[in-house]
Amino acid sequence: MATLVIGDDHQVFADALGTVLGQQGFTVLDIELTLAGTIAAVGALHPDLCLIDRHFTDGEGTRAVSRLRTIGEATKVIVLTADHDPAGMILAMAAGAVGYVHKTRGLPALVGAIRRAYSGDIVVALPSGETARPRGDMDTVRLASFLTTRERQCLALLAEGQGTTAMAHRLGISATTVRTHVQAVLNKLGVHSRLEAASLAVRHALVDDLDLHRQPDPRSWGGGGGGWVF
Repeated sequence: MATLVIGDDHQVFADALGTVLGQQGFTVLDIELTLAGTIAAVGALHPDLCLIDRHFTDGEGTRAVSRLRTIGEATKVIVLTADHDPAGMILAMAAGAVGYVHKTRGLPALVGAIRRAYSGDIVVALPSGETARPRGDMDTVRLASFLTTRERQCLALLAEGQGTTAMAHRLGISATTVRTHVQAVLNKLGVHSRLEAASLAVRHALVDDLDLHRQPDPRSWGGGGGGWVF
C-alpha cells in the first residue's frame, strides 16, 4: 500500500487521520503541523503521496504543491481541506496536485481518493451538493499542470497583454527564448494564438498564484500524467 506524509495544522485531526489511515493499510511515514515541516518531510522521506491542508500558519498549501512535487521526486500531492473557496481546487490542480478532497466527504471518500491517485488517476471530491467544474474546464486546468515555471510566467504575462519585448525585459531573458516558451504554452494548452492562451489563463485562473519574481527550478521542468476521476 501507499506510503504517506500528512501535513495539517490541526494536531488532533492530523493524529486521528494518521491512525485511521494506518488501520486502512497505508503506511504513514510522518505527520507535520507546519508547511515547512511538511515540505522537509517529503524531501527526506519521498512518500508515494502527501496529504496537505490548504491553510497553515506559515503558508498556503496550494502554493507549495509544485515544490512538493519537485523535492519529493515521484511524490503525488492531494490537497485535503475544509475550505469552500472554489479557487483552491483550480490553484491546486494547476500546480500539479493529483487530488482535491474536501474534509466533509469523510473517510471512505478519502481512502478511495488515495487509492485512485496512487494508481495514477486524478481525483476531485467536493462537498456534497457541489459539483466539479465542467469537464472542459477541468481538462484545461489539467493541461496547465504540464507547464514549467517559466512557461507559466510567460502565460501570466500574456494574460496581462504583454508583448514579446516586454516579456523578455520582465523575465530577463531573450526575445527568442520568450517565443520558444510561448510556443510551448500554446502547444501544451492546445490553442492556436496568444490571445486564446491569455483568455484561458484569465477564465480559469491558471496563473493567479504565480510569483513572477521567482526564478524557475530546472528540476521542476516537466509534467505528470493521469486521467480524471469524478
